[in-house]
Amino acid sequence: MAALFRFEIHTLYRLFFSGRVESITLTLTDGEMGVCASHSFFTAPVLSCIFRMKDDKGIVRSAFITDGILEVKERKTVLMVDAAEWPEEIDLTRALAAKEKAEKEVGKALSHFEIENAKARLRRAEFRLKAYGLK
Repeated sequence: MAALFRFEIHTLYRLFFSGRVESITLTLTDGEMGVCASHSFFTAPVLSCIFRMKDDKGIVRSAFITDGILEVKERKTVLMVDAAEWPEEIDLTRALAAKEKAEKEVGKALSHFEIENAKARLRRAEFRLKAYGLK
């Protein structure tokens, strides 16, 4: 059995996950990253993505996460994000509406800030829909 490490996901509203895991995989600003036990310590920004983890039983679980921060420390690894949802928690109607609204906003945006903001909302909606498909 592979080595395990303590891992938690915190959102603004709840402790989304807490337990021992074998590995996690997520997207940082410079690409996809995997973390296992005894990984070197670091702190890095995380992008909205499909997060994957292999739990203490060797089962791989996936979830949608928004932008946040990952801290890999000696005793515990912590992911802090605005939101995280298991595929079964995603409201398909709401996710489709958010994607449609973001697509319209990307087309109407005038300033660089508005464009980037709309693109970020579109990215979140697309990953939420992708996670829903993992049910």
